[in-house]
Amino acid sequence: MKIIVPMAGRGSRLRPHSLTVPKPLIPVAGKPIVHRLVSDIAKVLKQPIEEVAFVLGDAAWFGDDVVQSLTELANSLGAKASIYRQDKPLGTGHAIMCAKPSLSGSAVIAYADTLIRAEFDLDPEADSVIWTKEVENPEAYGVVKLNKSEEIVELVEKPKEFVSNQAVIGIYYFKDVEILKNKLQEVLDENVMNGGEYQINDGIKRMMADGKVFKTGTVDEWMDCGNKEITVQTNGKMLGFLKKDGEETLIDASVNLENSKVIEPCFLGKNVVLKNTTIGPNVSIGEGSVIENSTIKNSLIQTNTVIKNANLDNAMIGNHVKYNGNFTNISIGDYSVLE
Repeated sequence: MKIIVPMAGRGSRLRPHSLTVPKPLIPVAGKPIVHRLVSDIAKVLKQPIEEVAFVLGDAAWFGDDVVQSLTELANSLGAKASIYRQDKPLGTGHAIMCAKPSLSGSAVIAYADTLIRAEFDLDPEADSVIWTKEVENPEAYGVVKLNKSEEIVELVEKPKEFVSNQAVIGIYYFKDVEILKNKLQEVLDENVMNGGEYQINDGIKRMMADGKVFKTGTVDEWMDCGNKEITVQTNGKMLGFLKKDGEETLIDASVNLENSKVIEPCFLGKNVVLKNTTIGPNVSIGEGSVIENSTIKNSLIQTNTVIKNANLDNAMIGNHVKYNGNFTNISIGDYSVLE
């Protein structure tokens, strides 16, 4: 089994956090989004992963440190890491085709801006499985249309009339991904574009037209990381799941608590210092950060940041930040928000 992960986008909806860090590498509950996504998919598949292929943007944005991090992620699953580049943002189908040498055998394709919680077995009769989640407002999503045999017969983008309430979340399984590759090659050769981009759906529709069987794989939880508000919510949800699972150490042994209180679930990284502070619930604080005289809940704070005299709720703060709630002398860059 292979996992193909297109992650070339810069994540404009997560500015300013994605101005210096690619969105898939922003940490949620202490681990980068893409690390959690790939690890969770591998757990759901319940079979050996031979290769993880990452499709990155240009080297100036996704540099050597990113490549090393992703290589270590693949190796931790016992898999080979393959790195490809998508130099121009020409759509989901184009991104997949940038990994053409890896498109053979069975594979999962997953876009690196979402997280899932799921437990199921792949349908051995299906040529492909498309992960979906039941939603209350299907008109806001791309959804699947099913026949009486519960097979997917059509993909409908933001339907004005009810088709189904099963939204496509951006994770796909192909029993033989080379078939998709061939169909997407046709799309590229014929210059079939939607919204100025080559889309994976156009390759899938051609597979359906050839009679390939598509089934749904539903997930228990679908957690987006598209913007700040949703990412903070996802951080809280993931902390709750991890606390319940008990499989990860959420509070590092090196954390220094001085007259402080932690209301779980929380993630506290290496060498975090809390002084006269109450943290939690649903707070992640990255390595080397110091929090003094503050109360923080439902928030995500990254590494090597210093926060003093703050009362924060629903906050997302980046790396190497200095924030004093009693500020008078301030320096705030582009895209920053204080509310």
